[in-house]
Amino acid sequence: MKSKPRVVFLAALALLLGPLAYAGEAAAAPAKPPAREARRPAPPPEKVAAPEADGDETALGQVVYQLLLAEIALQRGDVELAVKAYADLAARTRDPQIMERAIEVAGFARRFDIAAEIARRWLEDDPSSPRAQKMLAGVLVMSNRLDELAPHLIRMLESDKAALPDNLLGLNRMFVRNPDRAAVFRLIDTVCRPFFGLAEAHYAVALAASGAGQGERAKQEARRALELRPEWEMAAFLLAQVLMRESRDGALDFMDSFLERNPGANQVRLLYARSLVAERRYGDARSQFDRLLQASPDNPEIVYSVAVLALQFDDKALAEAQLKHFVALDSVPDRSAAYYYLGQIAEEDKRIDEALSRYAQVVSGEHYLPAQMRRARLLFEQGKPDEGRALLRSVRTDKSEERVQMQIAEAALLREAGRVQEAFDFLELKLTENPEQHDLMYETALLAERLNKMALMETRLRRLIELRPDNPQAYNALGYAYADRGERLPEARQLIEKALALAPDDAAILDSMGWVLFRQGDLPGALSYLERSYGQREDPEIAAHLGEVLWSMGRQDDARRLLLGAQQKFPANAVLSETVRRLAP
Repeated sequence: MKSKPRVVFLAALALLLGPLAYAGEAAAAPAKPPAREARRPAPPPEKVAAPEADGDETALGQVVYQLLLAEIALQRGDVELAVKAYADLAARTRDPQIMERAIEVAGFARRFDIAAEIARRWLEDDPSSPRAQKMLAGVLVMSNRLDELAPHLIRMLESDKAALPDNLLGLNRMFVRNPDRAAVFRLIDTVCRPFFGLAEAHYAVALAASGAGQGERAKQEARRALELRPEWEMAAFLLAQVLMRESRDGALDFMDSFLERNPGANQVRLLYARSLVAERRYGDARSQFDRLLQASPDNPEIVYSVAVLALQFDDKALAEAQLKHFVALDSVPDRSAAYYYLGQIAEEDKRIDEALSRYAQVVSGEHYLPAQMRRARLLFEQGKPDEGRALLRSVRTDKSEERVQMQIAEAALLREAGRVQEAFDFLELKLTENPEQHDLMYETALLAERLNKMALMETRLRRLIELRPDNPQAYNALGYAYADRGERLPEARQLIEKALALAPDDAAILDSMGWVLFRQGDLPGALSYLERSYGQREDPEIAAHLGEVLWSMGRQDDARRLLLGAQQKFPANAVLSETVRRLAP
């Protein structure tokens, strides 16, 4: 762990000591970690200037001895001795190679005071040395002495006119790890002012201003950059991002106008398409994605975006085609999400073996656990419960909460297969191993209710409320259990109201509130909550409750239409089927 400061120091020096030129597109990106070899100090200088006294072999021998002493100390981890030895050598020899090495070693040890002193001495000896200037700048960056840095950076930029535009674009990258974005903005503003005839200088200030939350200044500088370079896509992209924070409509209008003048600006077009999706303007977004796909049919980012948008349109054929194309591309680092969506499409089309194969290809990321749960469910449906359970138990995870989720998923499959007692016994065993695990307490309480073990259910849920008074699901489950049985309705309503206060937009809690109001005879109130609930989530049990209320209000045709439509979507749900049997046979 102690090596990290050394790596960071080398990274900063790499940014300053190498050419400052960076690709424009990468100007705002985090710095890449240094190469593994950079973890070790560079080798000591090969040549050392001889002492001024002619023939003074003793002095030269002393220098060589001290060099060896410093390097051996460094290899043995005695960095303080190495810093002291090199600082003394730098002061006595004034040799540029030794001073550079001394600065590097002092930086490793985070003795930035010593490193800065040596760098300043080097500049006193050779004020025109670009290397000394860059070494001092690197030390000031790492020691966060930004107030001293501006004149050095300005001189560095002035020293290489040919690379000045690219060097300006690299300024923000030097400070990507600095949390004081306001200080970074002030520094870059000062450094760039002498170069305000260049669009890149205005862009650098705009980027720093954006990072510091200075929206107006960011817009001003980005617009000035575009005045100087009207077709510059990178500046247009930054301006669109800044505009998006205050007015999405304004950002969309700007991007539309820019794209009319610059139809080949694909990065801006991609941002435009995604922004249209966020505004639910799916038709317009699809038109933009089609143009992007025509221009870059093998661009993974575009191909994947088109596939996801097609899923939102429920265009499974297009989504599947693009996802298959995506996973076949060589430049894709992680295909797990695409395989997950391919599995979903195959599952919906009843191509179960293909779905199982696709889910098995999900090996990482946020879709890994859901994919394994879907695989297990499909195996259960194929009459292979043992294989499904074995799969869930083999899931790779080091997190206890994820392991619990796999156990709950296993119990859910048993419950859905009608093996409720077995599911309860399984989770009870897991709860004895982890007696106050909240999710296990909650799930065993729900299973206890199904087994008509009401006292146990109530005990578990009240204990969970004691442990987690901010858990809306515990209040909701207890209140709904009372309401569904028509028992203790005032208390049931209080519990559900508490749950609703904690999670006012939760569809399940809205359903519970509607149901308890129905039980209390408040049909208009019940209808309001149940319509909100079903509008958020088309769930079969919510449909059953809403149908019951509509029927009781004399709206039998509406109830029958709702219930029969829901039954087509959820033919296997027992609660809905029983309600349809009673009300809409």
